[in-house]
Amino acid sequence: MSTPADTVHLTTAQALVRFLAAQHTERDGERHRLFAGVWGIFGHGNVAGLGQALLQAATTGEADLPYHLARNEQAMVHAAVGYARARDRLSAFACTASTGPGSTNMVTGAALATTNRIPVLLLPSDMFATRAPDPVLQQLEDARAGDATVNDTLRPVSKYWDRITRPEQLVPAALAAARVLTDPAETGAVTLCLPQDVQAEAHDWPVEFFRERVWHVGRPLPEPDALARAAEVVRGARRPLLVAGGGVVYSRATRELRAFAEATGIPVADTHAGKGALPWDHPQAVGGLGSTGARSANTLAREADAVIGVGTRYSDFTTASHTLFAHPGVRFVNVNVARTDAAKLSAVQVVADAREALTALRGALDGWRADPAHEHRSTGLARDWAAEVDRAHRAGGSGGLAAQSAVIGALNDVLDDRDVVVNAAGSMPGDLQKLWRARDPKAYHVEYAYSCMGYEVAAGLGVRMAAPDREVFVLVGDGSYLMMAQEIATMVAEAVKVVVVLVQNHGFASIGALSESVGSQRFGTGYRYRDPATGFLDGDPLPVDLAANAASLGARVIRVQDPADLRKALQEARDADTTTLVHVETDPHAPGPPSSAWWDVPVSEVSELDTTRSARREYERQRREQRHHL
Repeated sequence: MSTPADTVHLTTAQALVRFLAAQHTERDGERHRLFAGVWGIFGHGNVAGLGQALLQAATTGEADLPYHLARNEQAMVHAAVGYARARDRLSAFACTASTGPGSTNMVTGAALATTNRIPVLLLPSDMFATRAPDPVLQQLEDARAGDATVNDTLRPVSKYWDRITRPEQLVPAALAAARVLTDPAETGAVTLCLPQDVQAEAHDWPVEFFRERVWHVGRPLPEPDALARAAEVVRGARRPLLVAGGGVVYSRATRELRAFAEATGIPVADTHAGKGALPWDHPQAVGGLGSTGARSANTLAREADAVIGVGTRYSDFTTASHTLFAHPGVRFVNVNVARTDAAKLSAVQVVADAREALTALRGALDGWRADPAHEHRSTGLARDWAAEVDRAHRAGGSGGLAAQSAVIGALNDVLDDRDVVVNAAGSMPGDLQKLWRARDPKAYHVEYAYSCMGYEVAAGLGVRMAAPDREVFVLVGDGSYLMMAQEIATMVAEAVKVVVVLVQNHGFASIGALSESVGSQRFGTGYRYRDPATGFLDGDPLPVDLAANAASLGARVIRVQDPADLRKALQEARDADTTTLVHVETDPHAPGPPSSAWWDVPVSEVSELDTTRSARREYERQRREQRHHL
């Protein structure tokens, strides 16, 4: 078949592969590939379309788009998110899955990406556009709508969603997808649904569609009047506090943050995503903020009459469910590339890049400095908190078991400043925010916007692929490990070395403690046999051997029997050249530093249980502190 000279005859899948391989990003003169490759699991929906296209590209060299085989569709999205976050959202992965369950398995990963504002391209296979063999295997038959498919579940968790029912629709859809993925304010999961017949259908594509294209990631400047309003708020403050969020890290504004803090003397607290933006031992650093934050930062937050949020979305953990910022006249200045986040808490809005805004605000405050008494107080609170962290790092558990805080302390001792700790869910994010000492903005990778159990192992794989010059340590509890550990096999297959530190506490330690605090007596939170006497799952621990499971997936395993051997085991794992799992039993009841802020988890208003009634009274007392900042 002949085609015009300015077109090329390809299938839709072949055209998409060529397009993705030709996309780049650029910021500050630094260029990156937008798509580092494709994660995928093939089935009947994509093996003859995208599978064939990726094979052809690799065989002929017509497009450079490496393929990586995952073991779980949700996990491959997590790996893609870990990669993109480690690359400051300037490079990402595409993920392809087959029709039906393979595609819907990606929904959780998509929600995580969008909640965290991390770019990932999802390419779920879809039903036949022609509907010739309707219904096909794994098709959702909706009597109300002939065009509804299971991939519609990805609509609410995607920043952009489209279904390509004709080949020529790919051109505008692919360009729109790249636009959203490279927009710092609008990025997240992007979904292009690909009917399996359309993937294999040929079309004459304009050659210009495949030209090398650079998406410039700009640095929006603060509007002068907004900057003046922000400076006025800060100049009028006696006890200001700056909250550094993930936007500081993604903007690579850590140098500007340090300069701002040193010039103004304003103490700096951080969120999970912002930890390490200012080294933990910097004179202006006061620790993590919020429900799982440091007492030093939370004390200053309660007293603050002005709060400067830079690159934070102010989740309920950061605001302690709107109880933390207690000063009656507190005012907020929010610096963010997304107006949605800049407008929160009735703030003075500075819609701008974090690096540019910090530089401009420092200039606008030239000659002004925080009250020396406020500086002295913040430094003293940080020093007191550091001593408390030292004690927690040395804490012991009962029965000869390690305390989780001591595991964190051992990790902090063994890892160097550039090594990365990865975590997401359970009690460990809270303990890490209190206890982890980060000096590097990429050394702390905790996903706490979606707090997704199962993220850790897969994300560790993505982080190490993004940063092969850094050692990556995945810190994971047995609950999260059981949900999604398959990508250990992928690490082995790809020769990507990651250290997994498996904290075995035989259940959900975090939810167990929360259950107890709301009067539910740790019900249903332990991995136990069912006790015939009580009828509950409160018998002896299950004989689950997760270390053996890791070994079966190809990992090298080190079992720590004595907590005194933990540092040696961690160092051995760090020095190894293969994926290694360190298995350590811990005491789930060993206390860490107590919380210094609240989190709103509603307690039953009526109950026959004394424990629940007592918890409700405490809940009502705490809830009285909530406020809208108007």
